[in-house]
Amino acid sequence: MSDPRTTPSIFTRGAVDLSALRAPAASPAKNPAPGSAAPHENHDGPSGTIPGGLPGGAGPETIIDVTEANFQTTVLERSLSTPVILDFWADWCEPCKQLSPILERLAQAGGGSWVLGKVDVDANPRLAQALRVQGIPMVVAVVNGQLVEGFTGVLPESQIKQYVDAVLKAGGISVEPDADPRLDAADDALMGGDLDEAEAAYRKILAEHPADAAAESGLAQVDLYRRISGADAAGAIAKADAAPDDIDAQRLAADVEVLSGEADKAYARLVALVRRTSGDERDAVRKHLLSLFSVAGPDDPAVAGARRALASALF
Repeated sequence: MSDPRTTPSIFTRGAVDLSALRAPAASPAKNPAPGSAAPHENHDGPSGTIPGGLPGGAGPETIIDVTEANFQTTVLERSLSTPVILDFWADWCEPCKQLSPILERLAQAGGGSWVLGKVDVDANPRLAQALRVQGIPMVVAVVNGQLVEGFTGVLPESQIKQYVDAVLKAGGISVEPDADPRLDAADDALMGGDLDEAEAAYRKILAEHPADAAAESGLAQVDLYRRISGADAAGAIAKADAAPDDIDAQRLAADVEVLSGEADKAYARLVALVRRTSGDERDAVRKHLLSLFSVAGPDDPAVAGARRALASALF
Protein backbone atom coordinates (compact mmCIF):
# COMPACT_ATOMS: atom_id res chain seq x y z
CA MET A 1 0.00 0.00 0.00
CA SER A 2 1.15 3.59 -0.54
CA ASP A 3 2.71 5.57 2.27
CA PRO A 4 -0.34 6.55 4.36
CA ARG A 5 1.35 8.83 6.84
CA THR A 6 -0.07 12.01 5.40
CA THR A 7 -3.10 10.66 3.55
CA PRO A 8 -6.47 11.58 5.07
CA SER A 9 -9.00 8.85 5.81
CA ILE A 10 -12.13 8.62 3.65
CA PHE A 11 -13.86 6.20 5.98
CA THR A 12 -17.58 6.79 6.42
CA ARG A 13 -20.19 4.86 8.34
CA GLY A 14 -21.51 1.90 6.41
CA ALA A 15 -18.90 2.15 3.64
CA VAL A 16 -17.40 -1.24 4.46
CA ASP A 17 -19.16 -4.59 4.33
CA LEU A 18 -17.84 -6.43 7.36
CA SER A 19 -19.45 -9.65 6.25
CA ALA A 20 -16.71 -9.96 3.66
CA LEU A 21 -14.20 -10.25 6.48
CA ARG A 22 -15.85 -13.20 8.14
CA ALA A 23 -13.69 -16.29 8.04
CA PRO A 24 -15.06 -19.73 7.15
CA ALA A 25 -15.72 -22.07 10.04
CA ALA A 26 -12.43 -23.37 11.38
CA SER A 27 -11.66 -27.01 11.88
CA PRO A 28 -11.41 -28.21 15.47
CA ALA A 29 -7.99 -27.41 16.87
CA LYS A 30 -5.70 -30.32 17.44
CA ASN A 31 -4.28 -30.92 20.88
CA PRO A 32 -0.64 -29.89 21.09
CA ALA A 33 1.92 -32.61 21.29
CA PRO A 34 3.03 -33.53 24.79
CA GLY A 35 5.63 -31.11 26.04
CA SER A 36 4.96 -28.52 23.33
CA ALA A 37 3.93 -24.97 24.18
CA ALA A 38 0.43 -23.77 23.39
CA PRO A 39 0.33 -21.07 20.71
CA HIS A 40 -0.07 -17.51 21.93
CA GLU A 41 -0.51 -14.05 20.49
CA ASN A 42 2.19 -11.42 20.46
CA HIS A 43 0.87 -8.22 22.04
CA ASP A 44 3.86 -5.99 21.47
CA GLY A 45 2.68 -2.68 20.00
CA PRO A 46 4.35 0.61 19.10
CA SER A 47 4.53 1.65 22.73
CA GLY A 48 6.34 -1.54 23.74
CA THR A 49 3.73 -2.53 26.30
CA ILE A 50 2.37 -6.00 27.04
CA PRO A 51 -1.36 -5.35 27.29
CA GLY A 52 -4.22 -7.54 28.34
CA GLY A 53 -5.78 -8.40 31.65
CA LEU A 54 -4.09 -8.80 34.99
CA PRO A 55 -1.18 -11.22 35.46
CA GLY A 56 -2.18 -14.85 35.46
CA GLY A 57 -5.31 -14.15 33.42
CA ALA A 58 -7.10 -12.33 36.25
CA GLY A 59 -9.22 -9.39 35.19
CA PRO A 60 -10.77 -8.56 31.82
CA GLU A 61 -8.82 -8.54 28.57
CA THR A 62 -8.53 -4.94 27.41
CA ILE A 63 -5.97 -4.92 24.57
CA ILE A 64 -5.53 -7.50 21.83
CA ASP A 65 -3.59 -7.94 18.60
CA VAL A 66 -5.90 -8.17 15.60
CA THR A 67 -4.82 -10.06 12.48
CA GLU A 68 -6.43 -11.21 9.26
CA ALA A 69 -6.67 -14.69 10.75
CA ASN A 70 -8.41 -13.78 14.00
CA PHE A 71 -10.53 -10.81 12.89
CA GLN A 72 -13.78 -12.75 13.01
CA THR A 73 -13.39 -13.98 16.57
CA THR A 74 -11.47 -11.11 18.16
CA VAL A 75 -13.45 -8.30 16.52
CA LEU A 76 -16.71 -9.31 14.85
CA GLU A 77 -17.88 -11.88 17.38
CA ARG A 78 -16.50 -10.00 20.39
CA SER A 79 -18.22 -6.77 19.27
CA LEU A 80 -21.62 -8.42 19.73
CA SER A 81 -21.11 -8.11 23.48
CA THR A 82 -18.24 -5.64 23.89
CA PRO A 83 -17.35 -2.64 21.67
CA VAL A 84 -13.99 -3.02 19.92
CA ILE A 85 -11.95 0.04 18.96
CA LEU A 86 -9.32 -0.63 16.30
CA ASP A 87 -5.97 1.17 16.24
CA PHE A 88 -4.21 0.90 12.87
CA TRP A 89 -0.47 1.47 13.27
CA ALA A 90 2.98 0.64 11.89
CA ASP A 91 6.51 0.59 13.29
CA TRP A 92 7.67 3.42 11.04
CA CYS A 93 4.73 5.70 11.97
CA GLU A 94 5.87 8.31 14.51
CA PRO A 95 2.36 9.72 15.18
CA CYS A 96 1.26 6.15 16.00
CA LYS A 97 3.75 6.15 18.86
CA GLN A 98 1.96 9.17 20.30
CA LEU A 99 -1.58 7.89 19.86
CA SER A 100 -1.25 4.22 20.81
CA PRO A 101 -0.15 4.78 24.44
CA ILE A 102 -3.17 7.04 24.99
CA LEU A 103 -5.55 4.42 23.61
CA GLU A 104 -3.89 1.69 25.67
CA ARG A 105 -4.15 3.74 28.84
CA LEU A 106 -7.83 4.47 28.22
CA ALA A 107 -8.53 0.81 27.42
CA GLN A 108 -6.97 -0.37 30.66
CA ALA A 109 -8.80 2.34 32.59
CA GLY A 110 -12.03 1.12 30.98
CA GLY A 111 -11.73 -2.15 32.86
CA GLY A 112 -13.09 -4.29 30.04
CA SER A 113 -16.05 -2.08 29.09
CA TRP A 114 -14.42 -1.95 25.65
CA VAL A 115 -11.48 -3.63 23.96
CA LEU A 116 -8.63 -2.03 22.02
CA GLY A 117 -7.70 -4.03 18.94
CA LYS A 118 -4.25 -3.18 17.54
CA VAL A 119 -3.76 -3.74 13.82
CA ASP A 120 -0.27 -3.60 12.28
CA VAL A 121 -1.02 -2.45 8.72
CA ASP A 122 2.27 -3.79 7.37
CA ALA A 123 1.61 -7.28 8.76
CA ASN A 124 -2.05 -7.21 7.73
CA PRO A 125 -2.27 -5.37 4.40
CA ARG A 126 -5.44 -7.13 3.23
CA LEU A 127 -7.24 -6.21 6.44
CA ALA A 128 -6.13 -2.60 6.12
CA GLN A 129 -7.29 -2.58 2.51
CA ALA A 130 -10.66 -4.14 3.35
CA LEU A 131 -11.27 -1.47 5.99
CA ARG A 132 -10.14 1.26 3.59
CA VAL A 133 -7.25 2.50 5.68
CA GLN A 134 -5.58 5.32 3.78
CA GLY A 135 -3.87 7.13 6.62
CA ILE A 136 -2.41 6.12 9.95
CA PRO A 137 -2.76 6.28 12.80
CA MET A 138 -6.39 5.57 12.11
CA VAL A 139 -9.06 4.62 14.63
CA VAL A 140 -12.45 3.07 13.97
CA ALA A 141 -14.77 0.95 16.09
CA VAL A 142 -16.94 -2.11 15.66
CA VAL A 143 -20.15 -2.27 17.69
CA ASN A 144 -22.62 -5.13 17.34
CA GLY A 145 -20.83 -6.23 14.19
CA GLN A 146 -21.13 -2.81 12.55
CA LEU A 147 -18.47 -0.22 11.84
CA VAL A 148 -18.60 3.10 13.68
CA GLU A 149 -16.68 5.92 12.04
CA GLY A 150 -13.56 7.19 13.76
CA PHE A 151 -10.67 9.53 13.07
CA THR A 152 -7.23 9.73 11.49
CA GLY A 153 -4.20 11.28 13.15
CA VAL A 154 -3.40 12.21 16.74
CA LEU A 155 -6.02 13.99 18.83
CA PRO A 156 -5.83 15.41 22.36
CA GLU A 157 -6.62 12.80 25.02
CA SER A 158 -9.80 14.65 26.01
CA GLN A 159 -11.17 14.31 22.47
CA ILE A 160 -10.14 10.66 22.27
CA LYS A 161 -11.99 10.07 25.54
CA GLN A 162 -15.07 11.72 24.05
CA TYR A 163 -14.83 9.34 21.07
CA VAL A 164 -14.54 6.32 23.38
CA ASP A 165 -17.58 7.50 25.35
CA ALA A 166 -19.54 7.88 22.09
CA VAL A 167 -18.61 4.32 21.08
CA LEU A 168 -19.71 3.00 24.47
CA LYS A 169 -23.02 4.81 24.18
CA ALA A 170 -23.49 3.34 20.69
CA GLY A 171 -23.04 -0.04 22.33
CA GLY A 172 -25.71 0.71 24.92
CA ILE A 173 -23.22 1.17 27.74
CA SER A 174 -23.89 3.91 30.28
CA VAL A 175 -21.09 6.45 30.57
CA GLU A 176 -20.64 8.54 33.68
CA PRO A 177 -19.49 12.10 32.90
CA ASP A 178 -16.06 12.97 34.22
CA ALA A 179 -15.88 15.56 36.95
CA ASP A 180 -14.24 18.74 35.72
CA PRO A 181 -11.86 20.11 38.37
CA ARG A 182 -12.09 23.55 36.76
CA LEU A 183 -15.84 23.53 37.32
CA ASP A 184 -15.34 22.53 40.95
CA ALA A 185 -12.91 25.44 41.40
CA ALA A 186 -15.36 27.86 39.78
CA ASP A 187 -18.19 26.64 42.01
CA ASP A 188 -15.98 27.01 45.08
CA ALA A 189 -15.20 30.61 44.12
CA LEU A 190 -18.91 31.31 43.64
CA MET A 191 -19.86 29.83 46.98
CA GLY A 192 -17.01 31.74 48.61
CA GLY A 193 -18.33 35.03 47.25
CA ASP A 194 -15.44 35.71 44.86
CA LEU A 195 -17.64 36.58 41.91
CA ASP A 196 -14.82 37.91 39.72
CA GLU A 197 -12.81 34.70 40.05
CA ALA A 198 -15.90 32.58 39.49
CA GLU A 199 -16.86 34.53 36.37
CA ALA A 200 -13.36 34.21 34.90
CA ALA A 201 -13.34 30.46 35.57
CA TYR A 202 -16.77 29.87 34.03
CA ARG A 203 -15.91 31.98 30.97
CA LYS A 204 -12.71 30.01 30.44
CA ILE A 205 -14.66 26.75 30.43
CA LEU A 206 -17.23 28.19 28.01
CA ALA A 207 -14.47 29.42 25.69
CA GLU A 208 -13.39 25.80 25.25
CA HIS A 209 -16.84 24.18 25.55
CA PRO A 210 -19.51 26.73 24.51
CA ALA A 211 -22.38 24.33 25.24
CA ASP A 212 -21.31 23.42 28.78
CA ALA A 213 -24.62 23.72 30.65
CA ALA A 214 -23.02 23.67 34.10
CA ALA A 215 -20.70 26.56 33.24
CA GLU A 216 -23.59 28.50 31.67
CA SER A 217 -25.58 28.01 34.86
CA GLY A 218 -22.65 29.13 36.99
CA LEU A 219 -22.15 32.28 34.95
CA ALA A 220 -25.86 33.08 35.19
CA GLN A 221 -25.63 32.66 38.97
CA VAL A 222 -22.73 35.12 39.09
CA ASP A 223 -24.89 37.69 37.31
CA LEU A 224 -27.80 36.93 39.63
CA TYR A 225 -25.73 37.44 42.80
CA ARG A 226 -24.43 40.73 41.43
CA ARG A 227 -27.92 41.99 40.68
CA ILE A 228 -29.23 41.36 44.19
CA SER A 229 -26.11 42.59 45.98
CA GLY A 230 -27.25 44.88 48.81
CA ALA A 231 -30.95 44.42 48.05
CA ASP A 232 -33.59 44.10 50.78
CA ALA A 233 -35.39 40.87 49.87
CA ALA A 234 -38.67 41.62 51.67
CA GLY A 235 -38.65 45.20 50.47
CA ALA A 236 -38.04 44.16 46.88
CA ILE A 237 -41.04 41.84 46.87
CA ALA A 238 -43.27 44.44 48.51
CA LYS A 239 -42.24 47.13 46.02
CA ALA A 240 -42.90 44.83 43.06
CA ASP A 241 -46.32 43.82 44.38
CA ALA A 242 -47.22 47.50 44.81
CA ALA A 243 -46.05 48.43 41.30
CA PRO A 244 -46.89 45.58 38.91
CA ASP A 245 -45.80 47.54 35.84
CA ASP A 246 -42.43 48.67 37.24
CA ILE A 247 -40.02 46.66 35.06
CA ASP A 248 -36.96 47.05 37.31
CA ALA A 249 -38.93 46.22 40.46
CA GLN A 250 -40.43 43.10 38.90
CA ARG A 251 -37.06 41.84 37.69
CA LEU A 252 -35.43 42.35 41.09
CA ALA A 253 -38.33 40.62 42.81
CA ALA A 254 -37.98 37.68 40.45
CA ASP A 255 -34.26 37.47 41.28
CA VAL A 256 -35.03 37.39 44.99
CA GLU A 257 -37.67 34.69 44.50
CA VAL A 258 -35.25 32.47 42.57
CA LEU A 259 -32.64 32.71 45.33
CA SER A 260 -35.36 32.09 47.93
CA GLY A 261 -36.27 28.77 46.31
CA GLU A 262 -39.45 30.11 44.74
CA ALA A 263 -38.44 29.95 41.09
CA ASP A 264 -41.99 29.07 40.01
CA LYS A 265 -43.23 32.39 41.38
CA ALA A 266 -40.38 34.25 39.68
CA TYR A 267 -41.13 32.66 36.31
CA ALA A 268 -44.85 33.32 36.60
CA ARG A 269 -44.18 36.94 37.63
CA LEU A 270 -42.07 37.63 34.55
CA VAL A 271 -44.27 35.70 32.12
CA ALA A 272 -47.21 37.84 33.29
CA LEU A 273 -45.07 40.93 32.75
CA VAL A 274 -44.24 39.78 29.20
CA ARG A 275 -47.97 39.64 28.50
CA ARG A 276 -48.44 43.23 29.73
CA THR A 277 -45.51 44.81 27.86
CA SER A 278 -44.38 45.32 24.31
CA GLY A 279 -41.39 46.43 22.26
CA ASP A 280 -38.07 46.96 24.03
CA GLU A 281 -39.60 46.53 27.49
CA ARG A 282 -41.01 43.14 26.58
CA ASP A 283 -37.67 42.06 25.12
CA ALA A 284 -35.82 43.16 28.26
CA VAL A 285 -38.18 41.13 30.46
CA ARG A 286 -37.87 38.12 28.15
CA LYS A 287 -34.07 38.20 28.29
CA HIS A 288 -34.15 38.50 32.06
CA LEU A 289 -36.41 35.45 32.29
CA LEU A 290 -34.09 33.48 30.02
CA SER A 291 -31.17 34.35 32.29
CA LEU A 292 -33.10 32.89 35.22
CA PHE A 293 -33.74 29.73 33.18
CA SER A 294 -29.97 29.44 32.74
CA VAL A 295 -29.51 29.55 36.52
CA ALA A 296 -31.67 26.44 36.92
CA GLY A 297 -30.35 24.60 33.88
CA PRO A 298 -32.18 23.05 30.90
CA ASP A 299 -33.24 19.87 32.70
CA ASP A 300 -35.25 21.59 35.42
CA PRO A 301 -38.94 20.60 34.94
CA ALA A 302 -40.07 24.03 36.17
CA VAL A 303 -38.07 25.64 33.37
CA ALA A 304 -39.76 23.45 30.77
CA GLY A 305 -43.20 24.56 31.93
CA ALA A 306 -42.17 28.21 32.13
CA ARG A 307 -40.73 28.06 28.62
CA ARG A 308 -44.08 26.87 27.31
CA ALA A 309 -45.82 29.68 29.18
CA LEU A 310 -43.35 32.22 27.76
CA ALA A 311 -43.90 30.96 24.22
CA SER A 312 -47.65 31.31 24.70
CA ALA A 313 -47.21 34.86 26.03
CA LEU A 314 -45.02 35.86 23.10
CA PHE A 315 -47.11 34.32 20.35
